[in-house]
Amino acid sequence: MALFKKPEIKKQSPVYFSIDLKQTIIDLPDMPTDKSQLDITYDLIKPYASVHIYWDSEYHELVYEILEPSLDENEKNILSLVEEGIRELINISFLNVQDERIVMEYLEKNIRIILNEFHIKLAQDSFLKIMYYIWRNFVGLNEIEALMRDYYIEDIECNGFNTPIYIIHRKYRNLRTSIQFKELKGLTSFVEKLAQKCGQYISYATPLLDGRLPDGSRANATYSSDVATRGPNFTLRKFTSTPWTPIKLIDFRTASPEVLAYLWILLEYGSNIMIVGATASGKTSFLNAIAFFIHPSARIITIEDTKEINLMHENWLPAVSRAGIGSANILGQKYGEVTLFDLLRESFRQRPDYVIVGEIRGKEAFVLFQGASSGHPVISTMHAESVEALIRRLETEPINLSSTLVESLDIVCVLSQATVDGKPVRRLQEIVEVIRVEKEIGKAVTNTPLVRDPKTDKFFFKTKSAVFDKIVLKHGVSREQLNKEFLARAKLLYKLYQNKIFGFVEVQKIINDYYKTPDEVLKKFGIK
Repeated sequence: MALFKKPEIKKQSPVYFSIDLKQTIIDLPDMPTDKSQLDITYDLIKPYASVHIYWDSEYHELVYEILEPSLDENEKNILSLVEEGIRELINISFLNVQDERIVMEYLEKNIRIILNEFHIKLAQDSFLKIMYYIWRNFVGLNEIEALMRDYYIEDIECNGFNTPIYIIHRKYRNLRTSIQFKELKGLTSFVEKLAQKCGQYISYATPLLDGRLPDGSRANATYSSDVATRGPNFTLRKFTSTPWTPIKLIDFRTASPEVLAYLWILLEYGSNIMIVGATASGKTSFLNAIAFFIHPSARIITIEDTKEINLMHENWLPAVSRAGIGSANILGQKYGEVTLFDLLRESFRQRPDYVIVGEIRGKEAFVLFQGASSGHPVISTMHAESVEALIRRLETEPINLSSTLVESLDIVCVLSQATVDGKPVRRLQEIVEVIRVEKEIGKAVTNTPLVRDPKTDKFFFKTKSAVFDKIVLKHGVSREQLNKEFLARAKLLYKLYQNKIFGFVEVQKIINDYYKTPDEVLKKFGIK
C-alpha cells in the first residue's frame, strides 16, 4: 500500500517560498480586570504562524495557542519522506549560514530535487506548507520556533514530555501554551539540538546545559531522565535586540521622571550603582535603560556571561565570558575558559570611564569593588531583595568583601515584582544611598532619597541627597545648580513620555544632544 496518493493538479507557474521574519512590535491591550474578556490574535511568522491568546473555560486560565498551517494525512506522509531525504542529501552545516534568504533558496532547491526523485507533484499550497515545516524543523527550533519570534515572550519553559510548555509574556505573564512534546525521544532529540545550536555537547555523562543560542538567548537544559524525573527539560531566556528606553520605563510606571533624572545626574558624575532584586524583577532591563544616560563620549566596557546589554555609544567595548573544554584542573578551571573575573581584571587596564558588569556572583566582585574604590565608576546587578541582603552577600563567602570596599557603592536601586490592581508588574521600590558600612555584617548607614508608595503606586523624592552632597564637594558644582538640572531633566523626560517618544535611536539622540546643547533641547520641547 502506498504511503500517499499523488494529488491531481493543474499546471501553473511555481510560487517560491518566502517568509517575513521582520519583528514587528505591536501595541497589545493591557490585561483586563476580567481575564475571560481577553481574546487577541497577532502574527509571529508571516504568513504561516500566528498566536491566539484567549480564556480557556475548561482550564479556567489564559491559553497561548500557536496557529500554524494544518496538514492532511497525505501531506504529513510527504513531509516525513522529504525530511528523511533532506538528512541524506543536504549539507546540514550549510543551514547555519546567517543569511536567511540564502538558506531558504538552498532548502527549496534541494526539496524540489527530492520531490522530483520520488515523482511527487504537489499543489502550490501544499508545497509551501511543507517548505514552512522543513524550514521550521531544520533551520529553526522546531515546535517552539514561533515562540522565539514573539517579541513579548521573555521565558520559554518545558518541564518534561507530555506536559504543556509555559511562557512568561511581557503583558500577560505566565501562560500555558498549546505546545507539548508528546514523546520522550522527540524531546531528547530537541535538547540535543539546543546544545548543538549553543556550540556545546550534552549527553548522559554531561547532562546539564548552560549556553547561549545564536540570537543571544540563554539556554538551560537537563538531558537525563535520571536527573530530571519528568524527562529532559529546558528553559530559554529570550533577549530583545532593542532594549527598553528610560521613557519606556516611565510608560510601564517602573520608574518616574524624577527617579530617572536623579540617576541621569549620578551617571554624569560617575557614581557607582548596584541594581538588586529577585529573579525576573527586571534588573537587566533597568540597567540597559539607565545606561542611556552615560555621557556619549565616555569609554564604556561591558562584561557579561550572556550578551544582554545593548548600547548606542560609539566608544563601547563589549566582552562576554567563554566556557572552557575538557576536565577542570586543580584550580577548577577548564582549558580555554575566560571568566568574568579574567575579563574584569583586564578591563581596568583599558582606561574605562564606566565598567558595566551584567551580574555579580562570585570572586569578580572583589575586582569590581577594587576598581570602584580606586575611581573607576561601575554599574552592576546582583540577586538580593534589599540593601541589607546585598551587603550580607558581599561580606560573606564566597565573595567576602571588606566593609571598606562595600562603602565605595554610592546607591542601590531595589527592584521587585509587585501587584497593582490585581496585575503583576515590575517596579523600582526604592533608591538607597550608602553613606557608610559598619563592621558588623549587614549593618549600613543609609539615606533613602527616593521611595515608592505601594498604596498609590507613586514615587516620592526627598530633597536631601547624600550623593548630591558628595558631587558638590568632589566636582565643585553648586547645590542650586544640581537642583536646577534635576528639575529640567525630569521635565524633559516627562515631555518625551507625553510625546510618546520611545524609540531606541531617537531617545539616545535627544539625551546626547542635551549633553552638547541643553538649552536648545529644552527650548525645542517648550521647557523653560
